[in-house]
Amino acid sequence: MSKGPVRAATKEIASVTQMPYSVSVAGLRYRVSMFGKVFTALFVIFLAAIHAAGQMRPLLTEDVDITPPGRIEIAAGTDFFQNARFPLSGLRGDLTRVGDIRIRTGYAGNVEVQIEGVIQNFLAIERQALNPPIPLNISPNSTNDVGDIKTTVKIKLKNESRSLPAVGMSLGFLIPNSDQAKGIGTNQIDLYSKLILQKSFGGTQNDPRLKVYGNIGIGILSAPLDDFTQNDVLLYGIAGVYRLNKNVNFASEINGRANTRSGAAPLGTESQSQFRIGTQVKASGLRFDMAAIFGLTNTSPDTGITFGVTYLSPRIFTPAQ
Repeated sequence: MSKGPVRAATKEIASVTQMPYSVSVAGLRYRVSMFGKVFTALFVIFLAAIHAAGQMRPLLTEDVDITPPGRIEIAAGTDFFQNARFPLSGLRGDLTRVGDIRIRTGYAGNVEVQIEGVIQNFLAIERQALNPPIPLNISPNSTNDVGDIKTTVKIKLKNESRSLPAVGMSLGFLIPNSDQAKGIGTNQIDLYSKLILQKSFGGTQNDPRLKVYGNIGIGILSAPLDDFTQNDVLLYGIAGVYRLNKNVNFASEINGRANTRSGAAPLGTESQSQFRIGTQVKASGLRFDMAAIFGLTNTSPDTGITFGVTYLSPRIFTPAQ
């Protein structure tokens, strides 16, 4: 593999992430420019890519692959975010998410159920609004709370062919377990629907050299401060996974949601987007992962890092027919 494209892409990403953020109009233009640079760097890396494998962590974009029926995939991780923003509570600070749990199990050859949530969120408060939009019950310097639970059903609709991608869809909802008075979660019921496309390149169908997949869909987010109001946001994601060798995979993505309203989004439903770049390492029957995270909107964390581990069980039950 030629090292030139990878080296050029790495320098491009480094140049993007070293520049400071701004909340001014000029800063917004910079973020748009930064998005273009990151996307260009990601595209260059894809062109230099090698081998794909179909796993989730440390990415957020959903792939079309289904966990084998009767087997359970359990993933656990920890996230650190710098300068995380919570417009609904008016808080800002460094966020640590301990126990980011993802559980996936197949019930048929083309049907999978996913459950995910965070055991505990810890926020070190660096800034807070003098008059927060909602009443808060927090200490002066920190707050913590459980995360909301998201349940998703994924269906694979069409297998990949020589010229056409595999097609799938997912339907999910967010269960309000958090306490909005803690300033981290919104404590709302949200609904999600996505179309999933996936295409492999090189190698064989079961052992491709590069896998690229993307999501497009809609999220129906309840507006916490407005009765009988919701914000329908655009959900999107594009990701790629390839293998450097039989035990090490490279993974990267751009994932987020975009406000579709002509004006400002209701508090708690703002646009958010992230760029992630990292690795997956297989060892001792487990898959370890790590990724760097870079925020792409004014309401996303500035930077972050995530690491975790995934275990795929043998077949432990037989789904009903």
